[in-house]
Amino acid sequence: MHIQWYPGHMTKAKRQMQEDIKLIDLVIELVDARIPLSSRNPDIDELGKNKYRLILLNKADLADPGKNKLWRAYFKDQGFFVVEIDARKRTGMKLIQDTIMEACKEKIERDLKRGIKNRPVRAMVVGIPNVGKSTFINTFAGKACTKTGNKPGVTKGKQWIRLNKSVELLDTPGILWPRFDDDAVGTRLAFIGSINDDLVNTEELAMELIEFLMSEYPGALSGRYHIEEGGTPAEMLMAVAEARHFLKSGGEVDYSRSAALVVDEFRSGKLGRITLEVP
Repeated sequence: MHIQWYPGHMTKAKRQMQEDIKLIDLVIELVDARIPLSSRNPDIDELGKNKYRLILLNKADLADPGKNKLWRAYFKDQGFFVVEIDARKRTGMKLIQDTIMEACKEKIERDLKRGIKNRPVRAMVVGIPNVGKSTFINTFAGKACTKTGNKPGVTKGKQWIRLNKSVELLDTPGILWPRFDDDAVGTRLAFIGSINDDLVNTEELAMELIEFLMSEYPGALSGRYHIEEGGTPAEMLMAVAEARHFLKSGGEVDYSRSAALVVDEFRSGKLGRITLEVP
């Protein structure tokens, strides 16, 4: 499936981050645990070099536990700190504070040697659409956060949220969008809903998803829809429609409704804990 998607404000967001990155110690990058590589923006590594880095595998509860472990090891090997979280249910959130302190240990020790005490770590959260960035910020900040106002030397209008005594968060980081030349990356982003569904042929998307599931997660479809797995993705889509009685007037099978169901139930985890790519 070929998806063209390159929003015009990418350049503006990138320029904004280049300015903001000078003010921070730590880049907190959210990725979707089901597609940890495809949900990363390739520009972030360049923009965030020389900064401490923390990757949050969000929606880890929807991803394959064994594959989560592989991805944790993969990113750690590349020098990142990594935490699995589910920002909606607050799973893993308690680990983040300690991990931030560990990641920025050198900076904190350097400050102490200079006689600078209690200067909080300044962090920026980045992530592509639909990885749960806003949910994470709201959950991590909670209701106790307060805006600390403009700081000396900080560009006018910049606001910092004090999460606690140790961490401050730049509250309006530019949203960065992925740039992809590989069709598979675009398809994976469409699977998880990071690309507007209006830009995607849902039946085609569902058939690609079915093909992947039959290959990598046999039993996921039969277990959910009580159908026999086999045949082409189109035949499987028909079997799902018949099992759920998705028929148009005149008894014609409603492929569109069947396709939307399969995609939605994958996204919500009803087909099981599934990861779409491995390191």
